Amino acid sequence: MREESDSAVSQQIVSVWVRDPRIRKNDFWHAYIDYEICLHTDSVCFTKKISSVRRRYSEFVWLRQKLQANSMLMVQLPELPPKNPFFSLNNAQQITERMKGLQRFLEKIVQSPLLLSDSCLHLFLQSQLSVSKIQACAAGRTHYSVAQAVKSCGLRRFHSEEDLQKDLSMSCDSDSDSSECRDPEPRIKDLTIIKSQSAGLLDLMGSSQEESLSSSSGST
Repeated sequence: MREESDSAVSQQIVSVWVRDPRIRKNDFWHAYIDYEICLHTDSVCFTKKISSVRRRYSEFVWLRQKLQANSMLMVQLPELPPKNPFFSLNNAQQITERMKGLQRFLEKIVQSPLLLSDSCLHLFLQSQLSVSKIQACAAGRTHYSVAQAVKSCGLRRFHSEEDLQKDLSMSCDSDSDSSECRDPEPRIKDLTIIKSQSAGLLDLMGSSQEESLSSSSGST
């Protein structure tokens, strides 16, 4: 009986990928980039079976440090793509390499049963809470629980992984909380506008389907 249970758990799937980098401007001179994290799973470890949130590179750095501390060094965490002092806001190849590195990091993280028991990981992957609120929620210092925070996060429709690879040519980024972004190339600006308009249309088209997905996924 135990062997059957272990086999069922091992066959559960957690698919996660990083895509769709977008420029976020703090002001005229400073900007950063965030990435969409899409997750699709049938694992009992997750409250939501399908989710989509956005995170920036500095939040990934925080997550790794937090998971390492919480695991008491019992797990060797995978490395993040390193910071690059020459990272260009207009270099599509550098953006693509960073996204692939972030995805590899998450793919390895979600394969660890110990790390999957960490509430901070679930809030990072399936809520849009800031890192300070993630820590507060995980510590029980908020009026809402981890499960409530995850369930309240909206779901945006996304395409197959093959389709998502087409998005990798777009973007700009920062290794710090802000970076100099004087005047990104018009091509990148145009792509960013198109992405935003497309995302808004998908939100409208997918609102009714999101409700059925949320209700059908249930709580584990």
